[in-house]
Amino acid sequence: MTGKTAKYPCRVLFMPSGLRGTSGPEETLLGAARRLGVDLDSACGGRAICGRCQIAVQEGRAEKEGITSAAGHLSPPTEAEKKYADLRGLRQGRRLACQARVMGDVIIDVPPESQLHEQLVRKEADSRDIAVDPLIRALPLRLDDPAELAAALAEEWAITEVEIDESVTPPAGEVTAILHQPHIDATPRVIDVRPGFDEKLLGLAVDVGSTTIAAHLVDLHTGDVLAAAGRMNPQIRFGEDLMSRVSYAMMHENGAQEMTRAVREAINELAAEVSRDHGGPGRILDVVLVGNPVMHHLLLGYDPIPLGQAPFTLHTDQAVEQPARNIDLDLAPGARSYVLPVIAGHVGADAAAVVLAEAPHERDAVSLIVDVGTNAEIVLGNRARLLACSSPTGPALEGAQISSGQRAAPGAIERVRIDRATLKPRFKVIGVDVWSDAEGFAEQVKKTGITGICGSGIIEVVAEMYLAGVIDEDGRFNTALADTSPYVEARGRSFAYILRPQTDGQKEVSITQEDVRAVQLAKAALYAGARLLMDEMGIDAPDRIRLAGAFGNHIDPLYAMVLGLIPDCDLNRVSSAGNAAGTGARMALVSMEARREIERLAREIVKIETATEPRFQEHFVAAMALPHKSAPMPHLAAAIDLPPRKPQARRTRRTRRR
Repeated sequence: MTGKTAKYPCRVLFMPSGLRGTSGPEETLLGAARRLGVDLDSACGGRAICGRCQIAVQEGRAEKEGITSAAGHLSPPTEAEKKYADLRGLRQGRRLACQARVMGDVIIDVPPESQLHEQLVRKEADSRDIAVDPLIRALPLRLDDPAELAAALAEEWAITEVEIDESVTPPAGEVTAILHQPHIDATPRVIDVRPGFDEKLLGLAVDVGSTTIAAHLVDLHTGDVLAAAGRMNPQIRFGEDLMSRVSYAMMHENGAQEMTRAVREAINELAAEVSRDHGGPGRILDVVLVGNPVMHHLLLGYDPIPLGQAPFTLHTDQAVEQPARNIDLDLAPGARSYVLPVIAGHVGADAAAVVLAEAPHERDAVSLIVDVGTNAEIVLGNRARLLACSSPTGPALEGAQISSGQRAAPGAIERVRIDRATLKPRFKVIGVDVWSDAEGFAEQVKKTGITGICGSGIIEVVAEMYLAGVIDEDGRFNTALADTSPYVEARGRSFAYILRPQTDGQKEVSITQEDVRAVQLAKAALYAGARLLMDEMGIDAPDRIRLAGAFGNHIDPLYAMVLGLIPDCDLNRVSSAGNAAGTGARMALVSMEARREIERLAREIVKIETATEPRFQEHFVAAMALPHKSAPMPHLAAAIDLPPRKPQARRTRRTRRR
């Protein structure tokens, strides 16, 4: 390792994959990317001809990484790169990775068009029937004089009060007037007038996550999803977790505006993508957006800095309905936008959407609903009472800040099993149909490589390491195994478990002591938040657990419980809620009643603030153990053989000498 550090002295972090390593002036960025398993396209053999390896440098200081990144930390453009720019053009700030060399620490953005394999954004639309209570109507009219639009609506449809959006310029003749009415007492607003009879009504539901953004194009008549797309949130380059982005806003004069512009541009790109076969974004009449409070504030152009410290003051906790053009969305000229209400300082509009979709308030059974992300949002309750809180899990469970961690993409390990006797691992890789010990794996994996381990794999490998005795309940390595097993290595004063050794030009994939500790910190924060709500509710366990979000959709409930990510519960009653936030956004898109219901519920939910709750630290410390230091786990123990717990040290009272 020492020789390698000397050869490659500069640190390089590739986003959005989160893969990192070292490089130097003797190696191109493209070479470093390939060595580290980064998904970066190139078809010309590094001759600056194809232009597929375009990258950009993130400017500024990343405190958590300890990296100060600047465009000047790459070598100057080569003659070949200048020639390419002259002939074909390079967007401002872009470089060709096949020509650029690392002269200092850098954070590199790999844009979607430079990725050979599309980054997986696992927020698919759930196939669920949604009650439609339309906010938008298409009314055919005979309009002899465009100036008489209001009079024609009164005469033909008995609509005596109407507002006309400033963008509307109606043609004469047979037309279709598009009216929007956000709630029953609101005055209808004409947002579009189309020539002829055209009742095709399209809306967009957008889940703005801190890591990923997912958009669904919806038929407003039926509630059906016509198209869907997702991409990594470009704000990742400003910080992987929410507090890093708040810090970026604090430390850079126009930091918040940069992040606002980035997320709005991404939504516009997604709108264009999903509507490509349906008339384009100019046909989209309404958009509903959900996100956590920091995403909510940045999307709407509100200052996020007050969310960085207690009392976590919101600019507004109300639903926001306004023209889509007010937030720079390039849709139909008169299109409207609606952002669901925010529940609390760190329990956002996405959590409100989850409540709308999951409807725990309509059940007698107590539901624990967890939306696992960089900031876990937790809801507990039933028809009698609903409680909510958030826990700062950080990005470790999504692969960031893990030595071999990465986002979910082809080549990432997503499932792990460890032989209890030999400690030999076997694993499954995204993009490969078979497990690593199956016939045909070696041939199939050539297409993707083995580039790292993503969130679901991280949960499983740490849980399996515990079950196999590689680590104890406190997360510490069994150091004696380094002398007897080829899969456990001593590294200085620390240890690592080897999932895949470094071979054939492929980098090693391993789990270090530091990785285990990062996972423990994340899972303890989530468990402690859930435990606080259970204390407040006066229960020892929920009746059912629902794991929401893209990450929750791919967690194995058994391993989540072995890890201690969630409290003990009948495993048959632990299930995925899918993209519940996206489903809730779709419900609000097509239903006036759904908007009214969530605005009422958001006011009634009891908020528990983990940052100021003194019991949180006590629960957090106990939850650091695997699966937990003291909580009984009868359902888990019935499902799997757990290692025996360590006897807890008894406290003895000291007697004072006289």
